[in-house]
Amino acid sequence: MTHRVIDAGDLRIRVAEAGSGPLVLLLHGFPESWYSWRHQLPALAAAGYHAVAPDQRGYGETGGPADPAGYTMLHLVGDVIGLIDALGEERAVVAGHDWGAPVAWNAALLRPDRIRGVIGLSVPYLPRGSTPPVEALRALYSDRFYICYFQQEGPADAELARDPAATFRRLLVAASGDGPLSGVPVVPEGGGLLDLCPEPRSLPAWLTSRDIEAYAGQFARSGFTGPLNWYRSLDRSWELMAAWRHARVGVPALYLAGDRDLVVSFSGGPAMLAGLAAAAPGLREARLLPGCGHWTQQERPAQVSEAMIAFLRGLG
Repeated sequence: MTHRVIDAGDLRIRVAEAGSGPLVLLLHGFPESWYSWRHQLPALAAAGYHAVAPDQRGYGETGGPADPAGYTMLHLVGDVIGLIDALGEERAVVAGHDWGAPVAWNAALLRPDRIRGVIGLSVPYLPRGSTPPVEALRALYSDRFYICYFQQEGPADAELARDPAATFRRLLVAASGDGPLSGVPVVPEGGGLLDLCPEPRSLPAWLTSRDIEAYAGQFARSGFTGPLNWYRSLDRSWELMAAWRHARVGVPALYLAGDRDLVVSFSGGPAMLAGLAAAAPGLREARLLPGCGHWTQQERPAQVSEAMIAFLRGLG
């Protein structure tokens, strides 16, 4: 595995990469980094692919603008296309987890000429609807739903940055298949997100103290404001994506998630898979992994790598 910084459009993107062959981009979620793909990078390289995991806009050594207006879906998809260009390729398969999944789905929607396949982990493809997303979330879950809590600049930034090691230890365990977090994540009045995430007595087998140190070190340097700005651009992205209202993703697709993933539970549970098949008619497989929580490729690295490689080989 090697690391470098690549000029991609108006952004200098830090990437980790391994292998050679057809390009596979690996897009991390919140609050993560390239490191969330540490298991898949060598697995894909060994299978004959050029695996590239960037720190996305606002994260780590990539950085990004201070203004939340610079984090719309059009910016994020533009970064993907800029990275493909900078790597000297015409097309790529794009895989994304958590926030990386909407970027991957929308890259396939907006630029099917450049994306030959999409792999979504945790977050299914959700077509652009008729109501601004933050308004819809407030109506469904209250103003204390965690995404709504993230909208105000300052409180969440300070809470998560206060002790990055504790933030990652508590959040990664709580939202995993081994953790206590269940139901809809509504932040208590006067509290923060971490109030929903108790200090774990021990780390599960898939997560080590070295992993916590890796994440904490990255975020101690770069902070949480850039990543939180993705949430603060949700409604702006909705406005800009008006031409793609109810649009479907047609490229070949794979979807993997844990059956204990909170995103799956408040997206409708297993019944959500039927809606995904309708919204993404190129879907070739959709699978829920038993006992797995939100951190799909970290909790079930071998299963995820095997499914990804089988899908990639099926593309020819």
